[in-house]
Amino acid sequence: MCGDHDPNHHDFSEVLALKERRLSAADRQRFEGYLAEIFGALGLDLGTPATRETPARHLQALLDVTSGYEGDPKMIKAFETECRGGSDCRLSQVIEGPITFFALCEHHALPFYGHAYVGYIPHEQILGISKLTRLVRTFAKRFAVQERIGKQLADAMSSVMQPHGVAIYLEAHHLCVEMRGVREMSPVTRTTNWRGFYENDPALRAEFFTSCGIHSMVR
Repeated sequence: MCGDHDPNHHDFSEVLALKERRLSAADRQRFEGYLAEIFGALGLDLGTPATRETPARHLQALLDVTSGYEGDPKMIKAFETECRGGSDCRLSQVIEGPITFFALCEHHALPFYGHAYVGYIPHEQILGISKLTRLVRTFAKRFAVQERIGKQLADAMSSVMQPHGVAIYLEAHHLCVEMRGVREMSPVTRTTNWRGFYENDPALRAEFFTSCGIHSMVR
């Protein structure tokens, strides 16, 4: 992971699996008609001033909250550090969080939301701090599951930056549990993903959690 850096891996465009999405006026009209039919069948009166535009607003809302498929125009480039000491050159942990995120569960298309904490130990590449937030939200603003978001973050950072290690911790509430099914306030669902030095170093993981203020996860 921390060998010679591939000069071709300086941005995230290849690993983000971005796609351009375009809806023509005809597409929008057709999809809004489908939504109106569904909402009407479910009991929504679409004949009031407050609801006549609900199908159009709902379609636009879905496009907005899944914009991660298209990425972020201010995304993401890795920058060189002063670290040029070969495989032994190691910088301190860089940790960002809590980063608020919202996503749509791909199973029920209902939201889950929470916080992400992202850490890494740079080798020869670093990211601007705001770019970590953009990276989290690029993967979260898609139809997703929590486990995959964490893996995608860890894989993308490892592939592009080739750091000594990556740490991802996500905690989220899932409305598919709270609004349907057992219909109870769900406990926070927690997931972790480790790469590189973090995988085999409990003290490093403990330092990450302590730095994030998550003392319940420190062992």
